[in-house]
Amino acid sequence: MSFPHKYKRTHRGLITVTFATIAITLAGCTHQSATQSTTLYERLGGQGTIDTVVENLLYRIADDPEVVVFFANTNIDLFAESLASQLCDVSDGPCHYEGPPMDRAHQHMGLTDAHFNRLVEHLDAAMQAEGIALGARNELLGRLAPMYTDVMRLQ
Repeated sequence: MSFPHKYKRTHRGLITVTFATIAITLAGCTHQSATQSTTLYERLGGQGTIDTVVENLLYRIADDPEVVVFFANTNIDLFAESLASQLCDVSDGPCHYEGPPMDRAHQHMGLTDAHFNRLVEHLDAAMQAEGIALGARNELLGRLAPMYTDVMRLQ
């Protein structure tokens, strides 16, 4: 098929735009695959960021009179180490959480949904303060959410 000269330029332009669109789409898919192959642990920033988030969380807890009472008899250093290990483990990092099961660790504390939700809010705020992206924050909170049942089981 033969096009007049003025249409040949337009036809070449359409082919160029089509190939450019395909290339951009494929590049986006490649970027998406690379992002999906990155572990949550890596997207959180690794152990250094997790440790900083835990420290930030502890300051938030200390400043919250509704929640701090549950930590009155807690060895804070051990708690921080255990929580950091658990967050590392849950996010597919190299750690293995070896602390007590959640139901036993929280038994008979008198926790309510309000207390639980408040701690989740503090954790999210601590992650935000460390610049962790919304997707990574939501994924971590989503992985922690099933622990709610165990935490609240023996209240």
